[in-house]
Amino acid sequence: MDDAVRAAMAKWPDVPAVFGWLSLDGRGRWRVSDTVVEHAGLVRFIGRNYQPDATGRWYLQNGPQQVFVTLAYTPWVLRLEPDGSLTTHTGMPLAPAAAWLDEDGHLLISDAHGQVGLLHDADLPAAIDRFGDRAGAPVDPAALLDPAHWPADVGMTLAGRWLPLAPIRRSEVAPRFGFVPTPQGEDDHCRP
Repeated sequence: MDDAVRAAMAKWPDVPAVFGWLSLDGRGRWRVSDTVVEHAGLVRFIGRNYQPDATGRWYLQNGPQQVFVTLAYTPWVLRLEPDGSLTTHTGMPLAPAAAWLDEDGHLLISDAHGQVGLLHDADLPAAIDRFGDRAGAPVDPAALLDPAHWPADVGMTLAGRWLPLAPIRRSEVAPRFGFVPTPQGEDDHCRP
């Protein structure tokens, strides 16, 4: 968090929170009232001051004010680098520990601490090329479309290590990883 933000929080401790104004889309872009934030400095500021509260609601600490973020899917959108490493939409590295494929073909990857991100759709073909079994044999992606017939011991290689890959339903993701996709406040006085 920026020092200027901490100072503003100390100076004005009782500023009401804002809901329904800032969102994170499935490609890792911040949106203000559905308009993509394109100013590079503002994108970096939001990324540096983006964090969860104790209940799993993610927010931007904007000076003394918490601006809660509506999530299109997960709190993080991940990019796959050519070396197999992952970075979040805020530019931070994520050390992968496990992966899931939902019923719509979205690839989710978590770290050992339970932080989960949606892989950017532009990186999905390269990720699919990394699917295989523990012995390194490739797995037909079509075999992963039916969770009832999920192949045994399937995973993917990322960042130099093999990760287990399992099916998951989209409706299970937020409760399993402890985040709130659409944060709500106590009242409506700070909604657009």
